Amino acid sequence: MPKRRDILAIVLIVLPWTLLITVWHQSAIAPLLAIRKDDGVEGKREAGGQAQDSKEYCASDKDIVEVVRTEYVYTRPPPWSDVLPTIHIITPTYSRPVQKAELTRLANTFLHVPNLHWILVEDSQRRTPLVTRLLRETGLNYTHLNVETPRNYKLRGDTRDPRIPRGTMQRNLALRWLRETFNANNSQAGIVYFADDDNTYSLELFEEMRSTRKVSVWPVAFVGGLRYESPKVNAAGKVYGWKTVFDPHRPFAIDMAGFAINLRLILFKPQAYFKLRGVKGGYQESSLLRELVTLNDLEPKAANCTKILVWHTRTEKPVLVNEGKKGFTDPNVEI
Repeated sequence: MPKRRDILAIVLIVLPWTLLITVWHQSAIAPLLAIRKDDGVEGKREAGGQAQDSKEYCASDKDIVEVVRTEYVYTRPPPWSDVLPTIHIITPTYSRPVQKAELTRLANTFLHVPNLHWILVEDSQRRTPLVTRLLRETGLNYTHLNVETPRNYKLRGDTRDPRIPRGTMQRNLALRWLRETFNANNSQAGIVYFADDDNTYSLELFEEMRSTRKVSVWPVAFVGGLRYESPKVNAAGKVYGWKTVFDPHRPFAIDMAGFAINLRLILFKPQAYFKLRGVKGGYQESSLLRELVTLNDLEPKAANCTKILVWHTRTEKPVLVNEGKKGFTDPNVEI
């Protein structure tokens, strides 16, 4: 058994080392604890400052509960301007599973364009409730028309009469409506543009076309089997031809989405319509434009036709095989 003197000696040796190690450990971690504490305080101050206007917090610092107020904001079109020309958008449309989706996407684009008037023309015997409701709910300035394409000109399976491209009668009805509604001498400045419901449009495109004097033109992506088709523009800024593979010798080898027309030109030349018969595929645009302008009159936009501002996109046909002949889902639910 160790003597009392030996135990005392051990305590006297171990105790100073224990005190020394304890003091050293506390002095090493104290700065770290201080830094973390300061960061926490600053973080709370920053969070409180950023959210002071839009968020609410409970009074207790011990248990902070963030309350976020979420509201549904329905955006209306920009205010109407008496200075900007009105853009009259002509869109032919027809009933199909993706019709509402296409028109909704298009309307969401148009909501951002000032002074826009949407002329939507249905290929149907009467104006349908679906399109009527959709137009009313958008809050856009619109005119709703309808004319049915004769059956012998409509699609039969995967084939149709190629001389009557879809939308011809609907676009012509819209042109007639413009001429019956506006006076050539007293009309407000306006631009006419044919915007199909399956394309994608940059907002910049509408501002580009707004300064059209006669007919303005630009490239269109994903047409003619190419990444894009485009007018050819020389160093003087004049259109002298067409960058396309499909029949480049057409008078106006351009896609329907690739040009806009000054409203007054439409009103002063009432004979200009899309030809309904005797026009080869791809010549619809030429049948209208040759009645309005020559190649030399064309005004290249989109940085002299070097920028893509419209895409000829197509929505994939939905697969509905599980619906069966009788229909699995409720047909009364509007899609």
